[in-house]
Amino acid sequence: MRPSKVLLGAVVAGTAGYQLIGWMSHWGASEEEIAAGYPGDELIESPADQTTMAVTIAAPAEVIWSWLVQIGQDRGGMYSYDGLEQAVGLEIHSAETINPAWQHLEPDDRVRLVPPGWGPLPDGYALRVSLVEPPHTLVLRQGPPQDPWGGVWTFSIREVGPGLCRLVSRTRTHRNPGVGQAVLRAATTLGAPVTWLMTRKMLLTLKERAEGGPS
Repeated sequence: MRPSKVLLGAVVAGTAGYQLIGWMSHWGASEEEIAAGYPGDELIESPADQTTMAVTIAAPAEVIWSWLVQIGQDRGGMYSYDGLEQAVGLEIHSAETINPAWQHLEPDDRVRLVPPGWGPLPDGYALRVSLVEPPHTLVLRQGPPQDPWGGVWTFSIREVGPGLCRLVSRTRTHRNPGVGQAVLRAATTLGAPVTWLMTRKMLLTLKERAEGGPS
């Protein structure tokens, strides 16, 4: 094969991959939601990598919140693919009922994603609650000393009609300079399809739970 064709093929494949990642990072979100600012954005300075995903839920904000606030490996789970998470030893079981014991989060609480003693993360892994404003906003934070980068994961619930809301998931991660950070970003990009798949499932499961009504 001629070098020019190889180069053209690489360019086409790279462009397609870039477009696919862009589509995944904005799944379900409107142009207005993608462009909007959310609580927590201000914690991560530019340049930053950012995703905005969203889903419409036919339920009041209070009902959606009652399911969302339960998240955590040691609480109501992550509402994603439990079977896959259990297969790698994370022991995550997504709640099918609303548990009064899991209805409260405060700033500086930890939302655990990985249990202690798990493989490459013997201390486990958790995100710190940065902001909690029931029933509309939950901001989770990562950063030093636990992580070499700064990032936020924001959930925003916004009423758009009677008994109708938009649930938005916004992630924002600071893009630090340096070779190490470039390697980290490359690894994150390779893992983007998995992150997208798990987050999409989470949003759809929350929609399903909330539209079924409190249990």
